[in-house]
Formats: sequence, C-alpha cells, structure tokens
Amino acid sequence: MIDVTAVEEIASDGRTRANVLRLAAAQALTGANSAVIFATGSIIGATLAPDISLATVPISMYVVGLAAGTLPTGAISRAYGRRTAFIIGTGCGTLTGLLGAFAILHGSFVLFCCATFLGGLYGAVSQSYRFAAADGASAQFRPKAVSWVMAGGVFAGVLGPQLVQWTMDIWPPYLFAFSFVMQAVVALIAMAVLAGVDAPKPAAADLHLGRPLFEIVRQPRFIAAAICGIVSYPMMNLVMTSAPLAMKICGLSVSDSNFGIQWHIVAMYGPSFFTGSLIARFGAPKIVAAGLLLEATAATIGLSGITALHFWATLIVLGVGWNFSFVGASALVLETHRPQERNKVQAFNDFLVFGMMAIGSFSSGQLLANYGWSAVNMVVYPPVLLGLMVLTLVSFAKRRRASLQAVSEFPDPSI
Repeated sequence: MIDVTAVEEIASDGRTRANVLRLAAAQALTGANSAVIFATGSIIGATLAPDISLATVPISMYVVGLAAGTLPTGAISRAYGRRTAFIIGTGCGTLTGLLGAFAILHGSFVLFCCATFLGGLYGAVSQSYRFAAADGASAQFRPKAVSWVMAGGVFAGVLGPQLVQWTMDIWPPYLFAFSFVMQAVVALIAMAVLAGVDAPKPAAADLHLGRPLFEIVRQPRFIAAAICGIVSYPMMNLVMTSAPLAMKICGLSVSDSNFGIQWHIVAMYGPSFFTGSLIARFGAPKIVAAGLLLEATAATIGLSGITALHFWATLIVLGVGWNFSFVGASALVLETHRPQERNKVQAFNDFLVFGMMAIGSFSSGQLLANYGWSAVNMVVYPPVLLGLMVLTLVSFAKRRRASLQAVSEFPDPSI
C-alpha cells in the first residue's frame, strides 16, 4: 500500500531542494554585502569619523539596520510572499553600494553610516533565506535545508574580502570606494537569482490562523532558542567588528585584516555542509552548546596574544562556534511554531537577536578604544555561561516531563 504522506513529503522536499540551490547562491552573493562592510567599515569609519572612538559606528549602523528590518521583512513576507521581500532587500543592497561609494568620494561620515544602515536592511532580509529554505520541507529535511543555505556563505567568505582586495585601490586616494560600487553590482545579480525562487504569496486565510505570538514565545524551547541566538550572534559580532581595527592598532596590515575576515566568514558558513546532519543525529541543544563553548574558546585565544596568527585563529574558531550555535538555535525555533505562524515567529526571533546585537554593537568601539582588545574578549564569557545554563535547564525540564509521562502511561503494577 502506498504511503500518501511519504509521497507528498518527497515531492515537497524536491521543490525545497530547488529553492535551496537558489537561496544558497543568493546567500553567497548577499554575504558579499556584509563581508565588504565588516572588512572596511571600521577602517573607513576611523578615516571619516571626527573621533577614533566612533570608528565602529558604521558597523553598528549596519546592525541597527538588521534589527530594524526584521519585523518589516516578516510583515512583507506574510502579506505579499517571501520573494517580494527578497527583491526589496536586494534593492536596499544596491543602494548600499552606490551610497557607500558616494560617501567615501565626498568624505561624509553621516552618509557612509546611512549606507551601512541600508546594508543592514539588506542583511535583515537575507536572514530569512534560512527559514525560507525550510518552508514546506519535511521535519527530517528542515535542519539540512537551513544548513545548506547557510553553506552558501562559504563563497561569500571568499568573494567579499577578495572583492575588497582587488578593488580597494582602483580610485586613489579614495580607498575602498570602488569596492562599494562592485558590491552594488553583486546585489543586482542576487536580485536576478532570487526572482526565480518558488515562494508563493500566502493564502489569505492563513494570515488570521495560528496562535497569538505571546503564547508561542512563552514556550521554554522558544525562550532557549532566542536566548542562545541572542548570545551567539551578538558575541560573534562584537569580536568580529573590533578585530580589523584592533589589528590595525597592533600594527598589522589591511591585507592581514582582509585575510582574517575572509577565513572567519568561511569558518562561519563552511560547517553548514554538515551542521544539519549533526543536528539530526545529536539534537539541536547539544550542537548549540558546542557552538557556545567554541565562542568562549575563541575569546581565550584572543586573550593569549596579538600576532596575526592569534587574530586569525580567534576569528576562525569564532566563526565555527557561531555556525553551530546559530544554526542550532534556528533549528530550535522551527520546532516551536506551526506553518501558518512561521513569518511572525521567525521575524520576532530575529528582531530579538539583532535588537540585542545593535545595543551591544554601539559599545564595541568604546570598549576597544578605552579598554583594549583584551576587554572585548573578556566580555564574551558571561553571556556564553548564561546560554549554557538556559540550555541545561530546558533540557532537564524536557527529560523530566518525558519521565513523568512514561510513569503515567505505565503505572507501577504493585500499587
């Protein structure tokens, strides 16, 4: 007898795989946006800003854009479909490159911050690629779909910093100006790729179905997923944001900085080729915990020295830790909502993550300027400890519920 449900799941996963290919390509192209900003933002900021302590503000504005764009992305996706949100996002990415180049040519710190804010809006839309990959997929395939799309970032790790390396001196003396022009071109290519994604507009009836958001986010599993996302991404961002400027302060070259950022991004996304399989085998909580411990290990390496090798090792281990913890936390989020609830729940989760990331990002420049690279790394430990404690409590509560349920189903026959 034919299992109709299994046949439907196979067909659905076939459509999902086609989407995953496009979304992974878009992830690679979109990742060049953030790679260009993170590789150059604090260096350009130090050149244009009225004070060195404001050097990382352009990157902070990128993070503010990430936070500001999450809820509108969810609302647009819910009303008009994910593809519309994707096209709007790539439009913001194109404006990022054009305005960024204009700001550098005219020496405007304010305009450059506006450009990186638009880059953040683009980045906010790209964060939904991982969730879009799971739309309609079977429960078994969802972690792999999320992971494979994230793997597209490996190519971003190569493309973005190399884009900077090849183009940064084309318009002397305007360092990095042409890099942003090329970033705009890459965003237009991403727009063409995303135009073919199969993401139909949600049915009108689905807009009013599902549980209230407050009911969903009160679930212990959602709380754990959100807190681990809040810890993993902002801590990674804090160290990554500060690293290029810290390397410059320590007398290292821009090429050293570009190399570190390039391999950091490769490390962020490279494990995605197998992270989904690890989650399916060991469970999301264990993979998240491993990622948080790796982030703490990266901070320890950062505290141990200031040579180029120390910076590179810190950034590489930090990237792997982020991948495990953030992909794992994303998989946990997928377990907390029903299909018709996905847009609002996913957007709210990202709003929490990037909202907290924005708050922390503004302190990174002050922290580095006033207290040094060691202080940046020391800040990582307390949040990581919090994330591990929350995971432990939720896992313990889940095992306890399972134990009580087993006892209730199989009562002691001697009673």
